Amino acid sequence: MRPASVRTRARRWRRHPASALCGWLVLGAGVIGALAPPADARAGAPPLRFGITPLAQAGQIGDRPAPAVGERLERTFAALDRLRPPRAPFVVRLNRFFWSDGERAFTRYLALARRFAGRGYLVELQVRYRPPVGHEGDIAAWARHVREVVRRFGRIRNVVALQIANEVNFDFSRDSSDGAFRGARRALVAGVIAAQNEKQRLRLRRLEVGFNWAYRRDEAYERDFWRDLRRLGGRRFLRAVDWVGIDAYPGTVLPRPSPGLDEGLALVTAVRELRGYMQLAGLPRSTPVRIEECGWPTFPGRSERYQATALERMVRAAWRARRELGITDLRWFNLRDGDSSSPLPFQHFGLLRSDYSAKPAFAVFRQLLRTLLAAGR
Repeated sequence: MRPASVRTRARRWRRHPASALCGWLVLGAGVIGALAPPADARAGAPPLRFGITPLAQAGQIGDRPAPAVGERLERTFAALDRLRPPRAPFVVRLNRFFWSDGERAFTRYLALARRFAGRGYLVELQVRYRPPVGHEGDIAAWARHVREVVRRFGRIRNVVALQIANEVNFDFSRDSSDGAFRGARRALVAGVIAAQNEKQRLRLRRLEVGFNWAYRRDEAYERDFWRDLRRLGGRRFLRAVDWVGIDAYPGTVLPRPSPGLDEGLALVTAVRELRGYMQLAGLPRSTPVRIEECGWPTFPGRSERYQATALERMVRAAWRARRELGITDLRWFNLRDGDSSSPLPFQHFGLLRSDYSAKPAFAVFRQLLRTLLAAGR
């Protein structure tokens, strides 16, 4: 079934009170400083390792999830097979693996990881802190869970990364982020250390352990957050971090949409700010940075054609800045809309509509991967 027409979707948007959520998307503290575009860093810089979030359900701002139109994995694989570049690694980032879901989550995500790995994809798992009832702030139990994740997923050869917790610096949105749960900062630190220790014990050299940061709250809050990670974790934490990720949505969250905004320059500016905050935590300059999430949703007033423009700007800017800023990876968020007829903005990030038909950005991303990786070899 085709998604609702733009006109129908616009009417639903106006009727639905959740459309007020759009207001949050353009608010935030701080002003992005004007920076010159980075010099082209292609010479001597390794290619970016690209990837995408393949599952359609996305986190929503607030406490309530929004279900996605059902996954049809064979159609997902068909789209990924068209998208992935030849003779280059391509990473799928599996999100919404919740501690609170217990063995049910292990059953589902182990099966997904094996299926993607069996098709030749590298797999990165987002290990959400979201605690079971009665375990909020139970850091010892969380660390045991993380070690179990390493043991069970580490047996799958193509599982190459674990992201411990999600967007802990966001403390107001339980569905999308982990910071609203009690003990989240301690959980991030303890989880990274536990994962690294278990990885070393099992000699899983291919598995890399990291965490992510959402761009961003006000400067005072962020300084406190990064200094707190250093205080809570000390040298054990710093030694345990293999990489740090950033989630940034220029023109959607921050910086706010405006005429003439260059989403690529804004993304690079966000990574540069992350580098500054990482120094407050004591993380060395050599720590790789991954763009774990970047995207641009389409909904009434935001055209599918412009999504392709924003995507190209962000991907090319990250590619040019990879050497200067130590960017090793970029994941687009995400492959498919959660529900193309929904009034909720975070249901519309896909390169595909929820019926698996392609938006213009799908072909642009596909061609960019081929062009850039061919030039970078």
